[in-house]
Amino acid sequence: MTEVFINGLGLIGSSLAQAIKQKDSQIKIVAADLNQHALEYAKKQKIIDEAVGSLRNAATADFIILATPVDQIIKSLHQLSKLSLKPGTIITDVGSTKQQIVAAAKTLPTQVTFISGHPMAGSHKTGVTAGRANLFENAFYFIVAPNASQVAIVKLQNLLQQLHVKWLELTPEQHDRLVGQISHLPHIIAAALVNQTQQAFINSPLGMRMAAGGFKSITRIAAADPTMWSAIFQTNATIIADQLRAYQAELTKIRQAILVADQKTIYNFFASAKVSRDQLGPEKIGGLPGFYDLFINIPDRVGSIADVTRILAVKKINLVNLHILEIREEIDGILQLTFMNEKSRAAAKKILNEQHYQVITRK
Repeated sequence: MTEVFINGLGLIGSSLAQAIKQKDSQIKIVAADLNQHALEYAKKQKIIDEAVGSLRNAATADFIILATPVDQIIKSLHQLSKLSLKPGTIITDVGSTKQQIVAAAKTLPTQVTFISGHPMAGSHKTGVTAGRANLFENAFYFIVAPNASQVAIVKLQNLLQQLHVKWLELTPEQHDRLVGQISHLPHIIAAALVNQTQQAFINSPLGMRMAAGGFKSITRIAAADPTMWSAIFQTNATIIADQLRAYQAELTKIRQAILVADQKTIYNFFASAKVSRDQLGPEKIGGLPGFYDLFINIPDRVGSIADVTRILAVKKINLVNLHILEIREEIDGILQLTFMNEKSRAAAKKILNEQHYQVITRK
């Protein structure tokens, strides 16, 4: 029997456990967490098979998954290096930074393999109760394994097969610079905008209550777990500080242009951003798999969204995601539907047009 030990049963750890159980219910999952209620819930819901007190109980595991904040992952790796682990054990983590984690893993005994991982999916919800087996579906899952064999990497991927992710191997440096720009910096920007807006409306409660549309979209990630993000910034400080300085320079540039009414600079600021944003997609970034969207005008009435999803379900067209865009004041709203490939998007467009929905494709 394969035994998997998971240290940390928050959103990510719980979701991984559920996906592993879906793949093979015979896999034994043992878990540790500082939150006793999380362990009790996971055991009651049969997310795990056994709850234990600490990493010391991981000695018999075939796979060890570290699913705690980054600073705790580093401490856990040092703890594991002092244990007598089963030969051939594969240890992995789900941390959002890699250079310090990979460095800490060098203390592990030679009879085990370390494969650092990072699923690029999550939720503003936290805790074991927020976990779900399909949390990572169609998301990128980064693999950082400079010293691991391809055989070991495939073993880990087979264990996590039910995640239905897109695997991508990177170096620790590539990973930290990439996620710093596209994940860590946006979280700072979102949190700063919320804090600044809160202060701007400190004497006008109506202001925050009226926030919708673009404001909600750009600040959604500000609701993420502050404990987790504090740990992330401790372990990627130099890169994030450098990227933050570059972002501040962009703000300074546009601020000065606004003050002197430099319309050409202001126009170019937005035009350049639009061109770059429009280029996001699989055909623009070296063929990496991505998503395909449809935008639909739907009436603001009960059952509209349910009718669209029912039509797609009847035709067995797989829908990856849907999102209501709160950006208009007309009677109708805009529903964004996301598909995994062009074939599904084209089929959805055809059937929804036949059902008299106004569909607009975005290239």
